[in-house]
Amino acid sequence: MKLKQITAALVAATMFASNPVFAQAGSKVSGDVVKIGVLTDLSSTYSDLAGPGAVIAAKMAIADFSKDGTVIGKKIELVSADHQNKADIAANKAREWYDKDGVDVIVELVSTNVALAVMEVAEQKNKITLVSGAASLPITNEKCTANNVHWTYDTYALSNGTAKAVVKQGKKNWYFITADYAFGAALEKDSTNVVNANGGKVLGTSKHPFPNSDFSSYLLKAQASGADVVALANAGQDTINSVKQASEFGINKKQTVVPLLMFITDVHSLGLNAAQGMYLTEGFYWDKDEKTRAFAKRFILQHKRMPSSVQAGVYSSVLAYLNAVQKAGTDDTQAVMKALKSTNIDDGLFKGKIRADGKFEHDMYLLEVKKPSESTTPWDYYNIKAVIPAAEATQPLSLSRCKLVTNK
Repeated sequence: MKLKQITAALVAATMFASNPVFAQAGSKVSGDVVKIGVLTDLSSTYSDLAGPGAVIAAKMAIADFSKDGTVIGKKIELVSADHQNKADIAANKAREWYDKDGVDVIVELVSTNVALAVMEVAEQKNKITLVSGAASLPITNEKCTANNVHWTYDTYALSNGTAKAVVKQGKKNWYFITADYAFGAALEKDSTNVVNANGGKVLGTSKHPFPNSDFSSYLLKAQASGADVVALANAGQDTINSVKQASEFGINKKQTVVPLLMFITDVHSLGLNAAQGMYLTEGFYWDKDEKTRAFAKRFILQHKRMPSSVQAGVYSSVLAYLNAVQKAGTDDTQAVMKALKSTNIDDGLFKGKIRADGKFEHDMYLLEVKKPSESTTPWDYYNIKAVIPAAEATQPLSLSRCKLVTNK
């Protein structure tokens, strides 16, 4: 071999050895480490329901899976970043993590625009995404990918829980105040379908920027409509501001304000005086049983707040991912996805299975916010009104527009 060829070979060998994506090319684990990325909102509208608590939940899952922080003999590493609810920032971070940092799976991904952008990158790079925070049905419908699982909840479940319960109480005429991005549109659409199917009618809708602070003009239009229900198709701080301002206008005295997506962190911020009597749909409640309470007590010691369903979903998804890597004996994407989809999941927080379209199908809960007089301990906020069975809470596969289902 000529000197130039030898030199080139040595340079190439050095480059591959120093790059975690290419190191240990013959290993069952890429880069000789299993790396998990939590990409979430650490500083804005959704930081309370996801954010730092999601990172803590992921760390708890790793600790519960392995005392020494390993899987199939390889080290587990966790990284996190703030996507600021911007699709371009999220996509760029995903590319960096997948290409340069050897990240195997990205979890959480609150806000639909972020989730869809990162799912696209993951599909291109043949990597995995596990969505806990975003809600839109298209994630497992027309925008589905073979490498994604939608973990905690979606707009179909929210509509078939909260919207159905309210319209069946005889509150037929609805007016929507909707966040003007993919999530808000999906939640309004799915809820409208439920309202119409149960004999109700939508009188109008107002779309607001995301995020937003002043809802006065939208609330006044809703008030003028005379609708029975003012439905809030938004989330996080937008929902909190909407409810507070609706109360200031006295709207809740003559009309029913219905947050179609609300978390326990939102109720905590509002207080029971403002939130009492409201219905909401969740996939997790910390006070449901002994197992959820045990998890919550550990979580609150670290985060000083009870876990939201999104944060519980991050714990569940990370734990399931690591179990799938263990079962597959590798972090290879296809092998891990096969293991995920072939295993019944029951981790004490969620119980169910992952369908062909990537939806984690599990029970949901219709909840009513307690009156202050009913709450006996801190964070004792909900009465469980009904369990929504997994099959009812999930769009039937017969209606799916997911390519993984329709191409079969």
